[in-house]
Amino acid sequence: MLNSLLPNEHVENIYHIKPEVLKERGVKGIITDLDNTLVEWDRPDATPELLKWFRQMSDQGIMVTIVSNNNKTRVEKFASPTEIPFIYEAKKPMTKAFRKALKDMKIQADDAVVIGDQIFTDVLGGNRMGLHTILVVPVANTDGVFTRFNRKMESAFLSWMKRKGKIKWEE
Repeated sequence: MLNSLLPNEHVENIYHIKPEVLKERGVKGIITDLDNTLVEWDRPDATPELLKWFRQMSDQGIMVTIVSNNNKTRVEKFASPTEIPFIYEAKKPMTKAFRKALKDMKIQADDAVVIGDQIFTDVLGGNRMGLHTILVVPVANTDGVFTRFNRKMESAFLSWMKRKGKIKWEE
């Protein structure tokens, strides 16, 4: 059970995830969280750097779908200008939205990665589906109201797992 809370990889931010490396591994699609993964939770638009990252993925034939627990207004306002498909109110770590993203991209679990900043939603949900999970450091030091409690629980869990020798990365 505890291993289902551990990501397969941990990186500083999405820009450390290179399309060439993903393509070499056979990745055809990315399921990514939005808030504090791609941009700060309160940033309404994609940054130029993020738009470039999306283009790089597309140029390598890698599809991206945003899967967010946030509401339709927030996710649609961000995703529509980028033309990135999205699923809102995903209820992660439940697996329904992950399955829908795979179906919409017409790929199998082995062909996808999940990128997110939270263990109890993104990583757990992706691991429950057998997807390769990549945990990123949150892009902002603040969170929305509903995420604050999760962060405290995550911090305690990660500290405990580090003491047990289960985590190899540095915070």
